[in-house]
Amino acid sequence: MRTPRRQEALVASLAEYCRSHELQLSGLFTDRDAAGPASVAFTGLLDVLGLPDVYGVVTPAVSHLGPKAIAAERGRQIEAAGAQLLLVRRPRPTRSAVSRSVPGYHPHSGTTRVLKADS
Repeated sequence: MRTPRRQEALVASLAEYCRSHELQLSGLFTDRDAAGPASVAFTGLLDVLGLPDVYGVVTPAVSHLGPKAIAAERGRQIEAAGAQLLLVRRPRPTRSAVSRSVPGYHPHSGTTRVLKADS
């Protein structure tokens, strides 16, 4: 559950992202009880995306759209509405993608490595 302080920090972070990318943050969509991709809150978001001069949806990560299956469907619906889905954080690379893209990367058994994506 998101505390009021975390909610404020999220809004501030998204507002700064939008400012730095010359976008206007018009509202914050939250859907804490997503049982499926077609919730009342998400349907309202799709309605807003149909308004003139609405560019897209900014989200910290895909996971903020819901669990994997719901997030994937919501992403398709956002794009079908003609809007952009802008991710503040890129998805984490898979192990095979990391090993191909990072020179000298050799995973060791029993060792966990965390790579940070560029901001």
